[in-house]
Amino acid sequence: MPKARLKLVAPKSVNRTVPLQAAGDNRYGHRDATMVLIAFRHGLRASELCDLRWDQVDFARAALHVRRAKSGTPSTHPLTAREMRALRRLRREAPASPFMFVSERGSPFTTAGFARMLERAAVSARLDIKVHPHMLRHACGFALANRGHDTRGLQAYLGHRYIQHTVRYTELSSDRFKGWWKD
Repeated sequence: MPKARLKLVAPKSVNRTVPLQAAGDNRYGHRDATMVLIAFRHGLRASELCDLRWDQVDFARAALHVRRAKSGTPSTHPLTAREMRALRRLRREAPASPFMFVSERGSPFTTAGFARMLERAAVSARLDIKVHPHMLRHACGFALANRGHDTRGLQAYLGHRYIQHTVRYTELSSDRFKGWWKD
């Protein structure tokens, strides 16, 4: 039985094109761009992203406490300077709520709303594929595997309970055997 092929968004597209297009296309562009950035950089499922609360961000230590869905392993991820700037701005501009990402009515953003927003951003960025939120998680795993991060570390970062769920990213890595032999 052949393995199902993962549909991926190229990490360069996520890092540059999609967030920038999302930011320029609507009045909630910063919120939308921050959602894409955080989902991608931390390999979050849509439900984990939409459930993020401000008390999970440690601004003093630049850390994000990730609560995983599907019985995944929780972890603490470092936040980059870019992510910290985006989160600080979002906190200043967003309505008062315990949730990090809220709709214009002030309620927590839904997974369906995130999927629709991501589809609109992909169309604006002229990506020729149908984009869905889980592609950001896959793109994160693939990008980290291509950077040479070990499978166990990747498993912990993505919150996978079982390593066989993580191995798919290292199997896809085009550079996984690079440098094994030196002439």
